[in-house]
Amino acid sequence: MKPLKAILLLIILMQGLAVTAQDFVLKGVVIEKGSNVRVALALITNLRSKMGANSNDIGMFLLKAKIGDTLLITKKNLTDQKLVINTDDDLVVYLQRGSTMLEEVTVKGQTKKQEMESVKRDFKRNGSFFEGKPPLILLNPFGGSPLTFFYELFGKTPARARNFNRYYKKELGLMEVDKFFNKSLVSNNTTLKGKDLDKFLLDYYPTRSMTINWSNYDAVKYIKESAKKYTDTLKHIN
Repeated sequence: MKPLKAILLLIILMQGLAVTAQDFVLKGVVIEKGSNVRVALALITNLRSKMGANSNDIGMFLLKAKIGDTLLITKKNLTDQKLVINTDDDLVVYLQRGSTMLEEVTVKGQTKKQEMESVKRDFKRNGSFFEGKPPLILLNPFGGSPLTFFYELFGKTPARARNFNRYYKKELGLMEVDKFFNKSLVSNNTTLKGKDLDKFLLDYYPTRSMTINWSNYDAVKYIKESAKKYTDTLKHIN
């Protein structure tokens, strides 16, 4: 009986390991369709495990998943999307603005930058004039405003304004990069398509410091050289 129990225990353990081996950490990015702007703070939920994750300031996220899992991706002002995981490759999720949402009336026709400027103005209307970073001159008892200084430093609205300002600066930098590295430009200068194109956009996205002095010539040169490295890697894998 003991050998039989040992065999049964071994089988159970092997089955458990096989199930665990199916788990993997999914890496993905959420992008607004049509603008190629990465979507921060989108909620990605695994409907099987009920586990969730938020996209970061540049739209990227990590989430534990299995092949066959269904993900629900949601973000205010954007249309919800469900996706079935068929591979452990990096995932690119495109969310579209919903035409039936009340908020769409307000933001229709605005650029991403105009939207963010509008949010900054809202913070000022709500009492945060220094975006949570008050100047020291406010502490001057003669003509200053110490109360305003400490409110800007510790108040809830200024704290939110401070966090948004960090996001605002990062997003502006990403928008500048998008001028030189976007789906349309890559498609026109490479033969990449489908999932290969999406993965290339994710893996070879340049930093702002790289593009700060770029011209269109520099952008195309980088795209072509990087695409060659990428396709050579694909050939090596295959």
